[in-house]
Amino acid sequence: MTSTTGRAGQLWAISDLHIGYPENRALVEDMYPESDGDWLLVAGDVSETVSDIRWALKTLADRFHRVVWVPGNHELWTHPRDTVALRGVARYEHLVEMCRDLGVTTPEDPYPVWEGPGGPAVVAPLFLLYDYSFLPAGCATKEEGLAYAHGTGIVCNDEYLLHPDPYPSREDWCRARVAETARRLAEIPGDLPTIPVNHYPLDRHPTDVLWHPEFAMWCGTRLTADWHRRFRVDTMVYGHLHIPRTTWHEGVRFEEVSVGYPREWRKRPQPPGRLRRILPREAGSR
Repeated sequence: MTSTTGRAGQLWAISDLHIGYPENRALVEDMYPESDGDWLLVAGDVSETVSDIRWALKTLADRFHRVVWVPGNHELWTHPRDTVALRGVARYEHLVEMCRDLGVTTPEDPYPVWEGPGGPAVVAPLFLLYDYSFLPAGCATKEEGLAYAHGTGIVCNDEYLLHPDPYPSREDWCRARVAETARRLAEIPGDLPTIPVNHYPLDRHPTDVLWHPEFAMWCGTRLTADWHRRFRVDTMVYGHLHIPRTTWHEGVRFEEVSVGYPREWRKRPQPPGRLRRILPREAGSR
């Protein structure tokens, strides 16, 4: 872990910027901190192409005191329109090196400590993936779950674009990431609360409101179901579901901070692209 001098500021979060849409790119162009000490947590799905991802993270890193990024599934796609054709781990490592060149913190870096208002707290960027353990009701195996999903027509594009190379499967990659991440989280001093940032929620409960429950298979792993207790979580920051909201699970705050697609955010009463404040907590927050 690294410690940062406590400049007054706020800890903000956002995810699922999807700047391949011009309307969403414009939201990033207008995204600024409120003070020089503000941090921004970016919980994945910036875009599908390396050039877009670089533009967005550089834009934000030039404005915020610190930017922390974790990959979503879209960053890991080997998309036909991307000039960077890397797959799997090689693609992820390429993005990590790009972030380091920009001064952006990644899951491969020491966990920084937020020492501003509401702190101290360890900010832990995570990259965990999923293992198909959030199965649809009545399905006992991945194969049954995928067959059901294909029957409904709700199949994540990861099945065609997110390659696990050199792992034999996405679930194998997930299990390796979970094991290594648990080891690192266990090394955090016991007197510090943790703010994990992951593209997927650590617990399944946020997926209970999905219009298509079968999509939960691509939304996390049961292997992290107790992490909010095990690792003294203050707030769990995630995205992916495109259902921005606050939930509470066993006394722990879960914040879904996604922007989503224009067709989604146009239906909401709140202005799109608003940053979610993680620390200090809002007045009246538990």
